[in-house]
Amino acid sequence: MTAAGQTPTRCPMLEPRGPLSLIVWRMLRERPTTSGVDLTDVAHVLSAKPAGRALLDDLDLQRAWFIIGELDGRGVCGVDDRWNDHPAVASLRLDIGDALEAAIRDRVGAMDPCTAEELPARVRRELDGIAAPALSSYLRCEGTAADYRDLLRHRSLYHLREADPHTIAIPRLTGRAKAALVEIQSDEYGGGREEDMHATLFARSMNSLGLSSDYGAYAETLPAVTLAWSNTLSLFASRRRLRAAVVGHLLALECTSSIPNKRYAEGLRRLGFGDEATRFFDEHVEADAVHEQIALYDMSMPLLESEPDLSVDLLTGFRAAVLLDADVAGHLIAHWKVTAVHE
Repeated sequence: MTAAGQTPTRCPMLEPRGPLSLIVWRMLRERPTTSGVDLTDVAHVLSAKPAGRALLDDLDLQRAWFIIGELDGRGVCGVDDRWNDHPAVASLRLDIGDALEAAIRDRVGAMDPCTAEELPARVRRELDGIAAPALSSYLRCEGTAADYRDLLRHRSLYHLREADPHTIAIPRLTGRAKAALVEIQSDEYGGGREEDMHATLFARSMNSLGLSSDYGAYAETLPAVTLAWSNTLSLFASRRRLRAAVVGHLLALECTSSIPNKRYAEGLRRLGFGDEATRFFDEHVEADAVHEQIALYDMSMPLLESEPDLSVDLLTGFRAAVLLDADVAGHLIAHWKVTAVHE
């Protein structure tokens, strides 16, 4: 276990769980060459998979995309960084990414456009229309230390790199929307202080509960539903044309963070954990209440004012963030209740 804030640079390579992740695994175990890589089986493998949202539960595809995404992020243990720029990876990124994007859009459903002025009311309707499992309430009142460890393991895919995927949108925005995103991200990165970075605070929470804060340490054990939750954001961030989906995704996080984090902190204190475990959650109670206003009025609305054609993508990112988070919450609560019955 490494100290908080000193996590290893690279993500572990995941073992293949089907023909698609096996293609990726075998390719990346070799050294990149200028000669072509045989990817003729990829189209056949993808065509044999179920269409639409069922791909979000396909561990094979989710592992394949996760590793491809990490090539462009922290890097992958034992993999030559030159693979990230290789035409074969670009081809896989396009084909697997298209399949994943189609699955996400199917999960989200049809989306009507809206104007910048209509966005605040639309956001409220979106949140009112999604019945998400009461994960934070469950943990505050009934959660055990083991349940919290599960939560942190699953959430670590994002929170140990918190802000990074959203930051990619900064050079893709202009004007007020860009300035607002920079303002939010500055807080996420601790105002330039490593010890206050939200990723560092999350690592400390993990360490306080006896978990490793090594980046990707638990990825091998996580189900497709959690990988899909993480992969959705990395997909949005990988495609410039989906920059509004990144903005919508961040808006959703800021709109749904403050109250749940207050409950998470209360549950940890009920279990006897101290400030080292709760500070990450405490920090988000006040910060995200402010960020919600900035994300809506200073970032998202100005973006739609300048690029009104992006409203469907922005709302897609928003709804995807809420729905896929709810999917993970439902998975966790169901698992915990089954575990409690057998104890």
